[in-house]
Parts: sequence; structure tokens; C-alpha cells
Amino acid sequence: MTSLRAVVITVSDRSASGEREDRGGPLAVQLLEDAGIEVIGLEVVPDGADSVESVLRRALATGAGLVVTTGGTGVGPRDQTPEGTERVVTRPLAGIAEELRRVGLADTPLSVISRGVAGVADPEGALIVNLPGSPRAVSSGIPVIVSVATHVVDQVRGGDHS
Repeated sequence: MTSLRAVVITVSDRSASGEREDRGGPLAVQLLEDAGIEVIGLEVVPDGADSVESVLRRALATGAGLVVTTGGTGVGPRDQTPEGTERVVTRPLAGIAEELRRVGLADTPLSVISRGVAGVADPEGALIVNLPGSPRAVSSGIPVIVSVATHVVDQVRGGDHS
């Protein structure tokens, strides 16, 4: 099994400018660490596909096997996290994104409008997952990610099918 290292990225114009405290990113870090995943970075960037693509590529360059984003998955004019992520993901894993929306329904019917994506970035062999920015979405989503992340990364990096 792979020893998993993660990077968490908050995507928010208001948090990046200091107008609003980032609550989703630090919560994701805590929940990942509580699950035994080493978090090697937390970054806050403004909304937009270009900024998301750039920060994802930087995160992959660290050797992280898991990159979790929070924010920018809705339908607002600047919500372009999925578009930036799709530029980096080489193999989508739609089932993860679908499960995140499904478990989010327990908190809010608005879960169905999250456009978050998930997938593998090759050749780095990393799993990238978009979460909405709300702490509730992070709280319900991290357990889904934790349940599959180590296996996915182990597989894409050549591990045995066990």
C-alpha cells in the first residue's frame, strides 16, 4: 500500500483576498490528518479555471498522491474549479463525484448542483477530487475520499489488485 500524502486547495476569491476566513480548507486538512493521511500543503487561490489548473499542477509537482479542492464547484459566474480540474485530470472517476453529491443530499438538496469532478492525473498517478467549499460538504465528502484514495493511488502507481 502507498503511504498517502495530500495537498488541500481552497478556491475562493473572497478567501484569497482576505475578505472571508477559509473554513473548508483547514477542516479538510484536519479530517484527512485524523484519517492518517499526511497533508503536505494547504493553499488558497482565487476562483477561475486558470488559477485552478496552475495550483493543481504545482500540487502534483510536490509528489502528492491526493489533491482535494474546496470551493468553486457551483454555478456562479466565477465557479470554474471543475473546468480547471478537467485540464489536469487524464482519467475521470465519475463514481466518486456522484457519491459525493449523493452523500451531500443528507445536508442539503443543493448538493445536486455541485459540478465537482474527480479523477486521476497521469503520469503523476495522483487522485484529484473537487468538493464544494462549505464546511458541511467537506465534512460529508472527506470520508468518501478517504474510503477510496489509498486504493486508487496504489492502483495508478502500479500496485497489485487486492
